[in-house]
Amino acid sequence: MEREDIVDSILIWFKISDIHSENIREAGVIAKDFGLTLAQSDVIAQLGIREMTQNELAERLLITKGGISQLMQTMEYLGLIERRQDWKTKYVTLTDKGKEIHDRLVPELERFQGEYFNGLSIKEKKMMLEMLRKISGKKEKNNET
Repeated sequence: MEREDIVDSILIWFKISDIHSENIREAGVIAKDFGLTLAQSDVIAQLGIREMTQNELAERLLITKGGISQLMQTMEYLGLIERRQDWKTKYVTLTDKGKEIHDRLVPELERFQGEYFNGLSIKEKKMMLEMLRKISGKKEKNNET
């Protein structure tokens, strides 16, 4: 690998990291506007898709079992989620209050996320997605994110 290639790779990584950090900060501001933490808004977005087990949520959100347990307790106290236990498995769903917040929050997050790529054509977005998939080494289907 040539020095210029290494430098370019590092610059690409730094730019991706900058975009990610900025994105996380802005998503946190949006969550705060709804009276939520970023982690709580992530849970609401995930549970808006379907009911999940507490372990599934922990894996999707990259949270420890202890961390997800504390997060679930807080969200349950706030009336945003309900948990039910089926033997050893805890299932988590949104309450009506959680669904109402989901229905307002997710479109706001989607709008914000989409703004990052307004300057790109559909073809450029598809090319970028393909390059990122190639970098990650994953063979994702077109409809998966």
